[in-house]
Amino acid sequence: MGLKPGQLLDASASLVPFRPPSLLLRALERGIRGGALRDYPDRSQNELRGAIAAWHGIDADAVLPGNGAAELFTWAARDAAACGLSGLLEPGFADYRRALACWGCEVQGLPMDLSWSGQGAEPWPVLMDQHAHAQVLWITNPHNPTGQLWSRASLEPLLGRHRLVICDEAFLPLVPEGERQTLIPLVAEYPNLVVIRSLTKLFAVAGLRLGYAIAAPERLQQWSQWRDPWPVNGLALAAGTAVMADQQGLARWQQRVQYWVRDEGAWLQHQLRQLPGLNPRPSSANYLLVEGQASLLALREQVAQRGVLLRDCRSFEGLGARWLRIGLQDRRGNRRILQALRGALRHQPLA
Repeated sequence: MGLKPGQLLDASASLVPFRPPSLLLRALERGIRGGALRDYPDRSQNELRGAIAAWHGIDADAVLPGNGAAELFTWAARDAAACGLSGLLEPGFADYRRALACWGCEVQGLPMDLSWSGQGAEPWPVLMDQHAHAQVLWITNPHNPTGQLWSRASLEPLLGRHRLVICDEAFLPLVPEGERQTLIPLVAEYPNLVVIRSLTKLFAVAGLRLGYAIAAPERLQQWSQWRDPWPVNGLALAAGTAVMADQQGLARWQQRVQYWVRDEGAWLQHQLRQLPGLNPRPSSANYLLVEGQASLLALREQVAQRGVLLRDCRSFEGLGARWLRIGLQDRRGNRRILQALRGALRHQPLA
């Protein structure tokens, strides 16, 4: 494109637009000075597991940190392979299929309606009969890429109908009042439930690679035997422990992020509705799914030439060239997205 990386606004990734917390950055500096680069990481991950467990009010044996959520999906998929058919929503996050393909798993697509109200937590969108034959069910809450938030009350009945339920809550801490819908309190009651979370989105540290699974201790012990000896590096352990152990600071950070999602999401959605040929869907998360009247691929390329990257949705099973996903930015960044879209639409109008 003839641009320097620093000139690009990457709205294809759904990360908070803030600089990571100073506590996290200081932990990285201390780790470098204190030997986190030279020394092998703690294989037991005791400090980080304890901090995560204390935050959620659960036992540390029910927590397993990972090299990002993606690594944990791989072990969840190995578990799923032993159970049978996996049911996946369509559209849905492509990494589940990637993980399942590692183990030759059979997959059933579960098409979902692409219209919803966007008024708070909604009921699970798929009829029970549609996934009755799936032994394993994969859930994303809030859903990626639509941003739909589903109620815990509508998800709990699913736990009694499947041998294994994997719930990806990577974006849930960013959702205003989203924690009310978490399935984490149900893990102790349902040994067939796995909840996976990511710290990447919340703290904008995609390069650090850090997530965690919450599940029955016996299941996580099995995962630990499958994986490499040191899946989480020393710097990630230090940074994750610092931010998760500071519960007051973590609560303040989440509140800041949730206010941003609420305010900027509503503002950007309203602004996008004013553009011809674009239909932004309501979202509880820090991204908006946008539908076009025709293919949006040329528009996406035109916007990229103006230094703004938007997410091509063809990797989401069930979506095609008429869809884009836009990651929320701060107000300045959101204005830049709109400016690029307006310029591209003047060059190649959709309607």
